[in-house]
Amino acid sequence: MSYTIKNLDSVEDVAKSHGLGEMGEARFATGALDAEQTGFSHQRLRPGKRQGFGHRHTQAEEVYLVLAGAGRVKLDDEILDVRALDAIRVSPETMRAFEAGPDGLELLAFGAHIAGDGELVNDWWSD
Repeated sequence: MSYTIKNLDSVEDVAKSHGLGEMGEARFATGALDAEQTGFSHQRLRPGKRQGFGHRHTQAEEVYLVLAGAGRVKLDDEILDVRALDAIRVSPETMRAFEAGPDGLELLAFGAHIAGDGELVNDWWSD
């Protein structure tokens, strides 16, 4: 088929299935959309919560779009405020993680899908 339509709420919440449900929701929709070249996720962070890990890539540039709420993003050693409709382009090698403000933070992430191209670092953003 030349297209796929999928409601993101029907995609598995991997935050919940990996014991991170108190942080929020993370729905990685690449497979659900039958996408071959595009990585795509929808994430919701609960008020005041921070992602439990940072991540970076070897090759894949990513763009994040804040849909609702506000918070902060840590890019390598820099922490920046973000709010609804901010678009953030991140080069592959830049470590990144998000933190929600008092109203939570909802965002989309998309970029090239390259299998095995990600590195996760637990507890990367610590106080």
